[in-house]
Amino acid sequence: MRYIDQLIADFKKILKDNKKILAEKLAEILDNVNYLHPFREGNGRTQREFLRLLALEKGLTLNLNPPDNESVYERYMKGTIESDVKTLTELIFELINRNEK
Repeated sequence: MRYIDQLIADFKKILKDNKKILAEKLAEILDNVNYLHPFREGNGRTQREFLRLLALEKGLTLNLNPPDNESVYERYMKGTIESDVKTLTELIFELINRNEK
């Protein structure tokens, strides 16, 4: 938990304009929270909402479960199941850029 707290603290120090680094840190946070697996049911939904809120703190929109895009969900699942931070980083970076207002 302390390590995850530190990852979140590091995330909060990153400037909003540095989207690549933000995406990398969000992917790292997601990978570690997924490893922790705190809930018996609802881990994925909880993790996606947690990352959405972290991104929102930076003024970014992040939807890791859009109902009209099965590819996003499949890439999210691949990244979390295989602990593939690179896939998660690419997905998050793509989504925060696509959803920029």
